[in-house]
Amino acid sequence: MKKALLVMAVALMSAVQLSAQTTKVADKELIGAWMMESMQFEGEKKVVCGKESGYGQFKYYGADGEYACAELVLSKEGKIVVMPHEYGTYTFKNGVYSEMGRPAVKPDEMMLVDATTFKGRWMNRHDIWKKVALPDKVVQYIVNCCKYRDVPADIQQSIKQSLFK
Repeated sequence: MKKALLVMAVALMSAVQLSAQTTKVADKELIGAWMMESMQFEGEKKVVCGKESGYGQFKYYGADGEYACAELVLSKEGKIVVMPHEYGTYTFKNGVYSEMGRPAVKPDEMMLVDATTFKGRWMNRHDIWKKVALPDKVVQYIVNCCKYRDVPADIQQSIKQSLFK
């Protein structure tokens, strides 16, 4: 009788654990602003982003597929420097993720853990991201910085002619 109860308990615990591991997070949970919590290159020490390191990365996922990514640095003077990385679109459907028109990544390269955490892998770097509640004007400012990262052709030409003679 004890063996039967033990076998049933182990089976129940395994089923509960398996169920917890396969809980699917709705794709729409990706929508919003995210900050990198940490990054770790394989074989190197983990870097915790934020005040201690003075470094962070920001990603924005809009409901309409808008995507923006920027690095944020806290200068020695205490000022924030926004370094736009890219601006474009993303897709995320049934757990399959792609950004900027690049091929979709494997599930282990971008996975929603829950509604406030996603894990990612880029080349040999492993990232953990957390959803953040930011004022709309802050999100829009960073997104706009990313939008204007690419200098329009006519402005580039004018700068080349005027400053890089």
